[in-house]
Amino acid sequence: MSLIEINDLFDYGFSICQNSDYFKFSIDSVLLAEFVELKKGKSKVLDLCSGNAPIPLILHKKYGEIDITAIELQKEIYALAIKSLEINKIDSIKVLNDDVQNVKSIFKNEKFDVVTCNPPYFKVNNSYINENPIKAIARHELRLSLDSLIENVSKIIQNQGYFYMVHHTTRLAEVIDTLHKYNFGIKRLVFIHDDKDTPASLFLVESMFNGKDFVKVLAPVILKENLTYKNIFKR
Repeated sequence: MSLIEINDLFDYGFSICQNSDYFKFSIDSVLLAEFVELKKGKSKVLDLCSGNAPIPLILHKKYGEIDITAIELQKEIYALAIKSLEINKIDSIKVLNDDVQNVKSIFKNEKFDVVTCNPPYFKVNNSYINENPIKAIARHELRLSLDSLIENVSKIIQNQGYFYMVHHTTRLAEVIDTLHKYNFGIKRLVFIHDDKDTPASLFLVESMFNGKDFVKVLAPVILKENLTYKNIFKR
């Protein structure tokens, strides 16, 4: 029997609903939420592949009553996101149980200032796929490829809107190539290391739709050197 757990969302003062048989949020999402910078007057946010909604919750904590919509494909994980919002008594975040590849039809002529995504990292043909289908879809490109993700983001983001993503370093070149393919210019990069003596395993990227490359590489994040990730990019 699957067991639903209510855990603390680190030190953000929220609880989050999880299920170890299905999905637990990771530090990837926390770092991505911290990496997001909402510009004045640019606060209409869409979070894709939202999971149990850690990114919307953290952005709500950072910025207050902003306009946040989240999309999660898997109904079991969507249910955890809804429960997370309920237990924190937040009704200003809208969560949809739908496919990222439907965004154009969902939002029609609506555009977002900022889009965030913690996507599946791994291709289907070059790594072990979990026997649990819910975990497999979350981790592998069984239902959403990198190319399809970025193409769909380009359809619903404002001109010169910002797209924030976390991904695995083995796909860095592919991520940058695909962002360029759909007219995103790279603005900021930061690499994530478990400790100072290990290679980076993840990276965060900020890109601008119809913007030019002007890349700022931030100091690396060393996970074992931080007791909290709150405001990590403002220290």
